[in-house]
Amino acid sequence: MSVPQYKRVVIKLSGEALAGDQGFGLVPNIVKSVAEQIKEVVDLGVEVALVVGGGNIWRGKIGSEMGMERANADYMGMLATVMNALALQDSLENLGVETRVQSSIVMTQVAEPYIRRKAVRHLEKKRVVIFAAGTGNPYFSTDTTAALRAAEINADVILMAKNNVDGVYSADPKTNADAVKYDNLTYLEVIQQGLQVMDSTASTLCMDNDIPLIVFSIMENGNIKRAVQGETIGTVVRRNS
Repeated sequence: MSVPQYKRVVIKLSGEALAGDQGFGLVPNIVKSVAEQIKEVVDLGVEVALVVGGGNIWRGKIGSEMGMERANADYMGMLATVMNALALQDSLENLGVETRVQSSIVMTQVAEPYIRRKAVRHLEKKRVVIFAAGTGNPYFSTDTTAALRAAEINADVILMAKNNVDGVYSADPKTNADAVKYDNLTYLEVIQQGLQVMDSTASTLCMDNDIPLIVFSIMENGNIKRAVQGETIGTVVRRNS
């Protein structure tokens, strides 16, 4: 068994990745596949925290474009992430992986409130912790949540699992045949070039706290394990080149 390169990781998973080609809702086979990939990493002895988006159910930006107050639209998006978190928890526990959902919005009937020290204790006991409801505040993305929670729990890396690309490109590879894939970047380059990796708040937070980021495709089975073991996949973003 290969020795993992990272002891504690935060996996950032977009909500859209759970919807597959249908673009909305949850596809059971995809949820199960993601859970199986996470189990592979847990079986290596790695401490795993997970941040999942809610774009497969609701996006706050769409609500604000409809004329809805931005704060209300964002809160709806936070609730969508809780639904995804519970689906992933159920799938993981069906595989025998002990899991806890911690929500930034208090809803004790379905999830624990987010408490940093308790989250760290769960991780030390090899439980997967799923951080739901974003930061609990409007105007912040789940990318920022991943960066914030990674800093709070002293994670070694953020693994950003994408469903539509296999790394960071100079332009959208689906619409621009000349788009170039990057193997390595700095956070400053990401911000200066306006690359669509994560929002600027999240990028700055990662840069300031020296948290590396690996962007890769979730659609190829085993990629999470490969990233944890230090194999060269996707794009690596660091504070310094």
